[in-house]
Amino acid sequence: MSKERIQKALARQGLGSRRQIEGWIKEGLIKLNGEVIELGQLVDTGDIVMHSGRKIIIRDVQQTLPRVLMYHKPEGEVCSRNDPEGRPTIFENAPGLKHSRWIAVGRLDINTSGLILLTDDGDLANKLMHPSSQLQREYAVRVMGKASPEQLKKLTHGVELEDGKARFEDIVETTNDDPAAGPASFNRWYHVVLMEGRNREVRRMWEAVDLKVSRLIRVRYGSVAMTKSNRPGRFYELEPKDIRELASLAGIEYDSSLKSGVPVQKVFRMQGRKQTTRGGRSSAGRDGAGSGRSTTKSRTGNSKKTSSNRTRQGNDNKRR
Repeated sequence: MSKERIQKALARQGLGSRRQIEGWIKEGLIKLNGEVIELGQLVDTGDIVMHSGRKIIIRDVQQTLPRVLMYHKPEGEVCSRNDPEGRPTIFENAPGLKHSRWIAVGRLDINTSGLILLTDDGDLANKLMHPSSQLQREYAVRVMGKASPEQLKKLTHGVELEDGKARFEDIVETTNDDPAAGPASFNRWYHVVLMEGRNREVRRMWEAVDLKVSRLIRVRYGSVAMTKSNRPGRFYELEPKDIRELASLAGIEYDSSLKSGVPVQKVFRMQGRKQTTRGGRSSAGRDGAGSGRSTTKSRTGNSKKTSSNRTRQGNDNKRR
């Protein structure tokens, strides 16, 4: 490969974001071939980098496709790599990587469950998270009480939070999809779509209209959706076609000659039932009423209004 700046090469291999790596270089925490370096240092294939006792060998650029895992995070786990309180993290049982590490695409708070993506490619992770990519995040939300039409209007038109205005692209009530929810049930289920991922944003938005979230599940990120078979606490590796589709939503196109990397040891593979890219329906799996419905997207990630027609899965199967 042609030489590239060390912070770019290390971010590509999943050590951290470029900004994090630049900070470590300024603090003298990174050595290249045994020597402390400065910002802008160029590296080549085979160079050896040491960071906090960890050895990283610089790989050639894009010899293979990035690796992407889908993890069904249970409640009670945190998304940080090391938790000072000793709570379990999403990385503890992740498959091992040689000379690289997994990067979480965004975060879910400790009381939120559902889909979180991990990749070994820093550039891909940053693109997927960046607000400019406009990737949809879809959540199943159980709310204490039924939202009025006025409250729903505020949520889709925008509510003021302490860090700025926020709104849902779409809200669909799915209470009737929950067989355990009778007509007199106090809790109501909704599916909501966001185009960004600020801290506790979904919960804070409902609180802004005087409703409290009692359960929150992320069911889709971009083109990747959970299915009924995706069990909590399990990792599922995406197939090359799913990786390419997800990356294309963030503006990344990989060379057609690239093949997938060495697969991780896993119990289940990613299922093919996910949101289609052009006017199709998603087939997200069920977790109560929570994950049984998903709204549609276009290639740019913009949401489209959906109906509650229960024949949508049958239509999906015909298309497939």
